[in-house]
Amino acid sequence: MEAYAEHGFGRDDRQTTQPKSRILGGLLTMTGSGVSSQIGAGIGAHAFPTLGPAGVVAVRQLVAAAVLLPAARPPLHRLTWKQWWPALLLGGTIAVMNICLYVAIQRIGLGLAVTLEFLGPLAIALMRSRSKLDVLCAVSAGVGVYVLVLPGPSSDYLGIGIAAVGAACWGAYILLNRVVGQRLPGLQGPAVATLVSMVFYLPVAGYLLSEGSLAGPALLFSVIAGVLCSVIPYAADLVALRHVRPAFFGVYMSINPLLAALSGMVVLGQILAMHEWLGIVLIVATNAAAILLAGHNRRQVRGRGRP
Repeated sequence: MEAYAEHGFGRDDRQTTQPKSRILGGLLTMTGSGVSSQIGAGIGAHAFPTLGPAGVVAVRQLVAAAVLLPAARPPLHRLTWKQWWPALLLGGTIAVMNICLYVAIQRIGLGLAVTLEFLGPLAIALMRSRSKLDVLCAVSAGVGVYVLVLPGPSSDYLGIGIAAVGAACWGAYILLNRVVGQRLPGLQGPAVATLVSMVFYLPVAGYLLSEGSLAGPALLFSVIAGVLCSVIPYAADLVALRHVRPAFFGVYMSINPLLAALSGMVVLGQILAMHEWLGIVLIVATNAAAILLAGHNRRQVRGRGRP
């Protein structure tokens, strides 16, 4: 999810039309990234009974840091405060965003948790658009959330609220990642932020290690989640963006809530009701429409600025 937020919204659409073969390669790569991320989240949930959501996130962050830091090799000792402060904020945001997602998965299920978190990128897309259709998109998103949740006495409002906090963190992640990307080249920004996030979870990992919990199937599930949710999506998304335009990337990756719902069914046995499927489809469609509107309006603004 982090790579989706970084690349789907953080760059202008400046690429020319690509050959069909390259687009097909991009589609396959993006699909693989989404499937990997959502299956990884489902597999990680199997470790909840032993490690809890915080333990799974701790292992996931350790795995991500172990891969990103050697790959990016950020010069930590040479970073200025201007580079450090957004990376620190981004790392803290990642730490909160991930724990919110996993706690929400534990309480309300994978499909609902991921869908509600998509309200963060949706809000950013609407903020960047200036069309009158923005109001329609906002109303559509609100209807989608209502249909998805159908509030009632049995609703897990705490789980829904935690997912909403995760959505706010995802929105903040997108904005912070733009700043970090401007001040640190390549993967150095994500690597430093992942290191910061990992530091937050070291006490959790240390406690679980002292208790002897970081072993057996639970550890294996968590490591797999780290690889599938962080390592593979980062690499796959970087490859995909060489073949397709960023705006198309953002629209296509809006299918993640649908993939999450399917992963919840296959990996966790979480069967969704018809109203939940309808709510997911509404939010996915609204997210895609909002990204397209934002991209269209950016092109109009650039066009008006030309002589």
